[in-house]
Amino acid sequence: MALNIVLIEPEIPNNTGNIGRLALATGSHLHLVGPYGFEIDDTRLKRAGLDYWPHVDITEYPDSDTFFAAHPGIPMVFLSSHGKHRHWDIPFEDGLFLVFGKESVGLSKELLTEHEDSTFKIPLYSTHVRSLNLANSVGVVVYEGLRQLNQDT
Repeated sequence: MALNIVLIEPEIPNNTGNIGRLALATGSHLHLVGPYGFEIDDTRLKRAGLDYWPHVDITEYPDSDTFFAAHPGIPMVFLSSHGKHRHWDIPFEDGLFLVFGKESVGLSKELLTEHEDSTFKIPLYSTHVRSLNLANSVGVVVYEGLRQLNQDT
């Protein structure tokens, strides 16, 4: 069983590199949706992904329209600090697409409105924190999904 990690317009190469390593470690497929805030051959991305980067299962898309057109009717959930539901309530299933937004602003308001019922958040227990780092958020959600799917590695 595998999950699909989707990064919409990632901005920080170190986060993307770390998420690539996480995708490889968890058997997940990484979908990178442009435009990016860095060049795909950025040394910071490669450094964060270490020598694992060539082994990561990645599909790239030039933009969100192309990504969504390529996956009509596929089960997807959206992660946002504005989500209505908590991440442990995600109906995890094999092949589920976990969609994350860019570091600076997250997912667009239009996307969140369109998918309001399938938008989830990681609860924060301090009023001093607006959000978690993207790489940390992906890790929290992916490993919760693997736990629920009973995937032992």
